[in-house]
Amino acid sequence: RIAAGDRAAIRPLDHHGTREMAELSAAFLDMAEKLQARSDSIQTFATHVSHELKSPLTAIQGAAELLRDSGGAMDDTERRRFSDNIVTDAGRLNLLVRRLLDLARAENLAPSGESTSLGAALALLPVDNRLAVRVGAGGEIGLRISAENAAIVLANLIDNSARHGATAVSVSATSAGGKASILVSDDGAGISPSNRARIFEPFFTTRREQGGTGMGLGIVLALLKAHDGMIALVDSERGTRFEIILPVA
Repeated sequence: RIAAGDRAAIRPLDHHGTREMAELSAAFLDMAEKLQARSDSIQTFATHVSHELKSPLTAIQGAAELLRDSGGAMDDTERRRFSDNIVTDAGRLNLLVRRLLDLARAENLAPSGESTSLGAALALLPVDNRLAVRVGAGGEIGLRISAENAAIVLANLIDNSARHGATAVSVSATSAGGKASILVSDDGAGISPSNRARIFEPFFTTRREQGGTGMGLGIVLALLKAHDGMIALVDSERGTRFEIILPVA
């Protein structure tokens, strides 16, 4: 029944018999519940992916059919508009696929044992003309993560700030008890109370029309978890502030 997907069959045994059977029953029940939760997660994720890919595909198909069937009757401006729509939606599809691959790599990443510092990771980032990045204290603190992966985390957070109207981002770090605390703060519009609990959900974004995929923070979270780290949204008087926790190198 369990193999057939009957959730009601996932329950403790009525009679365990021996202590060993009780432990085996508990372990099996725990495994079955985790597998079911994983299955639900995969199904939900697949639904999200299907929806995200379907929207630009539908738009591309519609524009292509109009050009095929009525292109001869259109003037150059109309043809250009539909062609531009196809290019834009194809670009969005390309971005979604790249983000999906980034997320898959992050979720299956094995720690390399490499380490870096906050300053070294920031030095890998290209100059972002949309805002100013200010580095505070703690740039020399060692982090148990590769410079490349730390840079990916920071780049996603900085890009998120820029997309939400920030003109400046400050990054600083402290360490205590074998852990580094990295604060990434901006002066942007902030996150509304209704959205704060949803920001790490796959595909959740308030900037879809501006090209947001809603996957950046999911990639950040997966990368940090792979390195025994975490990230949380913390209160700030203005803008948005994230706290990253990573083991000290």
